[in-house]
Amino acid sequence: MSLLNEKAPNFTLPDSEGREVSISDYKGKKVLIVFYPGDETMVCTKQLCSYSSGFEEFQKLGIEIIGINMDSIESHKKFKDKYKLAFPLLSDKTGEVCEKYNAKGLLGVKRSTYLLDESQTIIFENEVLPVFYKDKDDIMGAIGKLV
Repeated sequence: MSLLNEKAPNFTLPDSEGREVSISDYKGKKVLIVFYPGDETMVCTKQLCSYSSGFEEFQKLGIEIIGINMDSIESHKKFKDKYKLAFPLLSDKTGEVCEKYNAKGLLGVKRSTYLLDESQTIIFENEVLPVFYKDKDDIMGAIGKLV
């Protein structure tokens, strides 16, 4: 089920430092929500490092990034610190938020990406098989014309 042109489901989740982060904190900003299967996995590491190394390019377009999966706060902290990721990683231990965004599958979290505009309407969505990912250039190409 597509969420395109829908209001983004609200949520509040802890980040890698244990701070509560709500999607409403980003109201008035564009935000790319990246659901990914797992910390320290080969494809997820490549994907998130690609976004982190290109973080300034996203910011030039006024886009913030949030990563979400069902791994623990502790796992996120180690992963974020090890790869010096430039954006928050949120822990959805129950999978409730992943489910709201249609990012929960039989094998865990699906590799899904959503771009929200300043009013928190979903203006872009993408899902790929877990063994694939869209790197920074792919995502920038897809969303560049939307922002």
